[in-house]
Amino acid sequence: MPATEEQRTYYVTTPIYYVNDRPHLGHAYTTVAGDVLTRWHRQRGEKVHYLTGTDEHGQKILRTAEAHGVTPQEWCDRLVAEAWRPLWEHLRIANDDFIRTTEPRHTARAAEFVQGLYDRGEIYRGAYEGPYCVGCEEYKLPAELLPGATEEERLCPVHRRPVEWLAEENYFFRLSAYALRLLEHYAAHPEFIQPASARNEVLRFVEQGLQDLSISRSTFDWGVPLPWDDKHVLYVWVDALQNYLTAAGHGADPERFAELWPASVHLVGKDILRFHAVIWPAMLLAAGLPLPKRVVANGWLMVGGEKMSKSNLTGISPTDLTAHFGVDAYRYYFLRAIPYGTDGSFSWEDFTARYTSELANDFGNLASRLAAMVGRYFDGSLPAAVEPGPAEAAVAAALTGAVAEADRRIGEELDFAGGLGAVFDFVRVVNGYLSDQAPWQVAKDPSDAARGRLATILYTAAEGLRALAVLLNPVMPDTAAKLWESLGAAPLLGPLAGQTIATAADWGRLPAGATITKGEILFPRLEALEEKH
Repeated sequence: MPATEEQRTYYVTTPIYYVNDRPHLGHAYTTVAGDVLTRWHRQRGEKVHYLTGTDEHGQKILRTAEAHGVTPQEWCDRLVAEAWRPLWEHLRIANDDFIRTTEPRHTARAAEFVQGLYDRGEIYRGAYEGPYCVGCEEYKLPAELLPGATEEERLCPVHRRPVEWLAEENYFFRLSAYALRLLEHYAAHPEFIQPASARNEVLRFVEQGLQDLSISRSTFDWGVPLPWDDKHVLYVWVDALQNYLTAAGHGADPERFAELWPASVHLVGKDILRFHAVIWPAMLLAAGLPLPKRVVANGWLMVGGEKMSKSNLTGISPTDLTAHFGVDAYRYYFLRAIPYGTDGSFSWEDFTARYTSELANDFGNLASRLAAMVGRYFDGSLPAAVEPGPAEAAVAAALTGAVAEADRRIGEELDFAGGLGAVFDFVRVVNGYLSDQAPWQVAKDPSDAARGRLATILYTAAEGLRALAVLLNPVMPDTAAKLWESLGAAPLLGPLAGQTIATAADWGRLPAGATITKGEILFPRLEALEEKH
């Protein structure tokens, strides 16, 4: 029996990543975005399932392994154990599952899926000849290629390397038969492909007509054998796309599958958009399965004006940056600085400027100032507000607006930059409130009225920080946990993990009497970090 919308889990996937090399910033960008999105929905109180993993078949993996003198399986095992899993742990990625396409739970189900298409008459045998990019693991249309030194050396537009001209007998999926149904789906569900630029690109592509898709390879054997012809292995992209189904229990656990499928969001890079927005939904239609709710394409991270890429030798390791700025600042920066869905350039200078201005000065310094003043004026015990007035009401109102805007932008629109902008607008509201109210000046007046006013000011700032700990927990979990501890919130409100986005806006939740401690600096000066490392 299908699950209702209320019962269904919010199921988010990243692309599964090729293990021909170690992960770079581009991989981490998508995976951190998915982590923040799913953490946000968990803090809404929803059931969430976050999937990532590795794509381990295909000619590119085979050649890489051969170049290193090991078997493809040995190469995949090594890279997953030494690079991919450790990096996600380092970046605090809270994925619920990690799928590898060499796992039996995947290979068996992928073979069953394609057998089902074959049995339905959706697959036939034929021949194909054309330009092929091993880096993309994709046949290219001649019109897509860039000029090369000769006609035979034309370049892949993604990898800027010569394509190979292949001719082989393959099995084909009747992709061309699904152009009209795809266009009808895009029209009925305009939210299916995002952002608008990605949707428009797919529409133009499908409107020109589709060619049937070669779904097997017979020139190498590193892949899932076709169940009806073991001289062929499944085309790596058809194999890889199945991961979203197999991890959800398709063909193995009907109850789990009913709860998870269709996926709520497929996060993909724009260079693999067509696979996810054209080929994948066409195969699902052919199999009689529901389509995912949304395919959201992020842009490219650029270095020196070119896409960040391992094959172009422009891949930067995330650990190069986390060693300097810290993990939480890393998670914050890329989602704040680069609007999701657009191309963006990384620079050390911009990262440094945002770290210093937004994290260290605006946010971190606010927490330090509050803790210092509560310690100095009230021996570390948060005082109760006394007759809060219009200034305090304005702060509470600003919080309500910030929570609503951040929830809409991050939770619904995947506009991480806009959502974090709303949160940091509230950081500036609290800083402005402290500057205007000048508690250090009020503290000089020994009267009871002034003492009450001082208590109100400090309580208001502390309550603002309590809300910020909740709002920033999905983005900067370690920092939020330190702030929660500094505010003495856990003994009185419970663990930070139990707080919801909705309650972030409930003004007055942090009780008077909370023990405020200074703790470590949330975002130390970069000079101090350099000395530490």
